[in-house]
Amino acid sequence: MEKTVSEAIAYRRSCRVYKDEPIDTNKVKQCIENAVLAPTSSNLQLWEFYHVTNKDKINKLATACFNQNAAKTAQQLVVVVARKDLWRKRCKANIDFLNKSFDKPNLDKRLQNRKKMALNYYQKIMPITYFDFLGIFGLLKYLVFQVIGLFRPIYRQARLSDMRIVAHKSAGLAAQNFMISMAAIGYDTCPMEGSDTLRVKRILGIPWSAEINMIIGCGKRDDKGIYGPRFRVPFNNVYHQI
Repeated sequence: MEKTVSEAIAYRRSCRVYKDEPIDTNKVKQCIENAVLAPTSSNLQLWEFYHVTNKDKINKLATACFNQNAAKTAQQLVVVVARKDLWRKRCKANIDFLNKSFDKPNLDKRLQNRKKMALNYYQKIMPITYFDFLGIFGLLKYLVFQVIGLFRPIYRQARLSDMRIVAHKSAGLAAQNFMISMAAIGYDTCPMEGSDTLRVKRILGIPWSAEINMIIGCGKRDDKGIYGPRFRVPFNNVYHQI
C-alpha cells in the first residue's frame, strides 16, 4: 500500500547502498511525472530529468560521482538538470498556453484584464528579469533596483548568479517531489552533489549551457544502506513563530 505523505517523508532517508535487485522503470518514470508538478518560479519549469537505466551509462556516471556507493550500487539514476538557458522557450510556451486558454468568444472584462497582465508578465517582465550578457546587464539591473528599493519594495535578485539560484531552487523542489514519491512506493533514493559535472554532461550529451542540479541514486535499500540514525538539530533551533 502506498504511504501517506507524512509516512513517505518519515521513511525517506539518503540510502547509500542498494540491493542488487531491479526496480520498475515505469514506476520511477511516474515519480518523475510527479516531480514536474512541483512549484516553479514564474511557471517557467527550467528543468530537465535524465532517467538513466542503461547499466553502462550508470557505471560511467558512478565513476563521475567519484565511485560513491549511492551511485555504484544504484539500480537506476535520475539526473536533475537546471535549464536557465531555456527561459525564452519556456516564456513562449506560457504565452501560447495563455492565448489558447483565453481564446474564447465574448471574453468578459475581468478575464481580458487577467490575460493582458499575464501576457505582459511573460512578454516584458520576464525578458527584463532573465536577459543578461556576460553578467553586465544583470549588474546594471541590480544597481538600479537597489536605488529604487530606497523608495519602495522592489525585486532585488537580478544578477546572473541570482537567476541561476532561482533555476536551481525550482529544480530542487522538483527533486524533492520525486524522492517523496519514490519513498511512497517503497523505493529509496540518495541525492548526490558530488560529481564531475563536465563528465556527467559529456556522458549524457547534456548541453554545456545546462547545469547539473543533483544526481539521484535509486533502488531498494540494503540492510547496510542507511549509515546511521537520523540526526536533526532541535526543531526549536530552526522554528520561529512571529
